[in-house]
Amino acid sequence: MSANISRQELLIRFLLVLVCLGFWRSEVNFVSFPLLGIAWWLDGGLCRLNQTIKEPFVQAILLLCTLLLLGLLWSELPENGRMKWLKYFSLLIFIPFYSLLNRERLPWAIGGLVTGYLGVLLVGIYQWLAMGVQGIPLVGMSYLSFSAMLGVGAIVAVGFADMSQSRKLGMLLWIVALTSLFIQFHQNGRILLLATLVAVLLMAFLRYKIEIRRFIGILISVLIVAAIFAYSSPVFQDRLIQAKSDIELLQQGNYSSSLGYRLAMWDVGLHAIAERPLSGYGTGAPERYFDNTILTYKDGIYKDLPGFQKTSHYHNDWIEIGMHIGVPGMLALLFLYWGWYQAFKRNRLAILGAGLVSYIILAGFTDAFIIFSRTPVLLLLITGITMSWHRQEPGRI
Repeated sequence: MSANISRQELLIRFLLVLVCLGFWRSEVNFVSFPLLGIAWWLDGGLCRLNQTIKEPFVQAILLLCTLLLLGLLWSELPENGRMKWLKYFSLLIFIPFYSLLNRERLPWAIGGLVTGYLGVLLVGIYQWLAMGVQGIPLVGMSYLSFSAMLGVGAIVAVGFADMSQSRKLGMLLWIVALTSLFIQFHQNGRILLLATLVAVLLMAFLRYKIEIRRFIGILISVLIVAAIFAYSSPVFQDRLIQAKSDIELLQQGNYSSSLGYRLAMWDVGLHAIAERPLSGYGTGAPERYFDNTILTYKDGIYKDLPGFQKTSHYHNDWIEIGMHIGVPGMLALLFLYWGWYQAFKRNRLAILGAGLVSYIILAGFTDAFIIFSRTPVLLLLITGITMSWHRQEPGRI
């Protein structure tokens, strides 16, 4: 390390580590995110903005956030709402983070992210083995967020294991992937688990679509591993029983279940989008639309659901955005997915990009995945680091 590193440079490296290491706690983000923006400005980020904004992913982030800001003009914000829509603007952290990365700073960001991820993972494993709990209560992480984190880790590990030129590193990454998948089978997030398996199989297909026999071998291997993990997981088996119970309740016209609640919210959400397709109901308004509408909608068949679970979002990224800002917002979301994939493809990581973006899309069908508390930030940091890595060290893993 050079002895002449300026205080500003040391501060930037420290902030990169802080963001990558500490984003698991929202209290840290309240400090680190604004400071990262200030560091970006001091480092000449505004002068580099013209270059940064050429990235389709950055354009998509700015478009979506701009539409959400405009949506405030016709929104009646709930006075005591949970304000989850504000989390969409955490996407903006990608711009200063990616812009600040260079050859000298990249190892600091990688070290912070890997250390933070493995630290949280070890805490989660300990609490699961020692206490039998779902999620990671010690860091305030729900079972859904923990399962989402595990899925991302498994997909990234598989992607880099396939590209690794080091046999030892490749084996280590496969161990991380299998460990993450095994623990994910013991968490309650069924759709997130399915999204992980589909993403891994998609990556394998894209990698070996010409060598069809090899792909079939991988497919059979994945199915065997999944069957073994499922058989060893009482949690997974309980969720299958619960899914059957949810279906039986639906057949009786009872929507007070995990599946029934989602179907009801999607029904009401699509109805709302059809009412205002061009504008939606305004940024922040969807949170209370459900509770107000179900009293009369379809003769009140959903009116008792607030007693089952309090409404905070619509458990679907497309419907959630459409409720806020209509079809233009849904098109902006599609642009975001495309831009996210292009961020990897333009840096010769198309297969990894396809895996991660398919995971984001699939997870977003049953939850508002883009506003998950930690996972989107994790994905943004991974995206920025991989883009910068291939900009500095093309083709080297």
